Amino acid sequence: MTSILTNLFDGVAYGMLLFVLACGLAVTLGLMNFVNLAHGAFAMAGGYVCMVLVNRMGWPFFAALPLAFVSSAAIGIVLERTLYRHLYTRSHLDQVLFTIGLTFMSVAAVDYIQGSSRVFINLPAALQGQFDVFGVGIGRYRLMIIVICGLLTIGLQMVLAKTRFGSRLRAAVDDPRAASGLGINVPQVFAFTFAFGCGLAGLGGALSAEILGLDPYFPLKFMIYFLIVVTVGGSSSITGPFLASLLLGIGDVAGKYYVPKMGPFVIYTMMIVILIWRPNGLFGRTAAR
Repeated sequence: MTSILTNLFDGVAYGMLLFVLACGLAVTLGLMNFVNLAHGAFAMAGGYVCMVLVNRMGWPFFAALPLAFVSSAAIGIVLERTLYRHLYTRSHLDQVLFTIGLTFMSVAAVDYIQGSSRVFINLPAALQGQFDVFGVGIGRYRLMIIVICGLLTIGLQMVLAKTRFGSRLRAAVDDPRAASGLGINVPQVFAFTFAFGCGLAGLGGALSAEILGLDPYFPLKFMIYFLIVVTVGGSSSITGPFLASLLLGIGDVAGKYYVPKMGPFVIYTMMIVILIWRPNGLFGRTAAR
């Protein structure tokens, strides 16, 4: 029972981490109908910014996290204004080809600048180790991830569902011409949303660096995980990817612990079963482009 609860805790923490990494893609794909396969590159950028600030410049870890968000968001808004905005009305195939090319360019650039070695972030002593609660090992860093991701999920859902900006975003996506006629600055809304999604990716990259490691091939290695989360959860809401992240995180950790030889395939098996049952994802709906 103790091992089950420990694996459950680790699975929830891993699932929360997957959600933070993938929720930016859920925003751009689900709300903006834009396929951004370079999402992992923004996560990698945030991770490397955090690593440089903490490991090489001696910044406190918690002070570096906001900088990881801001730096990825800044890169995102520059690329959105110069490149991405021209692809909003293009086909999904054009978007996929462009963003996968951008991913390979980022991999090559980081490999040239930082080298191909895998790096981790030096955590403060307060986040290292674990403590026991009724015999269940609770990792301090994973507990922090659960708290941060939980608060982020609640805040993101409230912003999209309860604020004027959320309603403007939905209107801009449903009918850009009508939204412009009502006085909504559609390009500005899209730019802010895209930058925010990139910032979330950067924050996720900084949080995941200690657990997943960080190297130039990070965007390629974890691209499939981001896509699985959004596909299984459905891209029409934030709730779907959140629950899918928890389900897949728990399943992945449990699979690697109980059936280590088949562990890496558990998450793909879960995806296949769920998509056979719910082709549009757990909370997806059929959308016309």
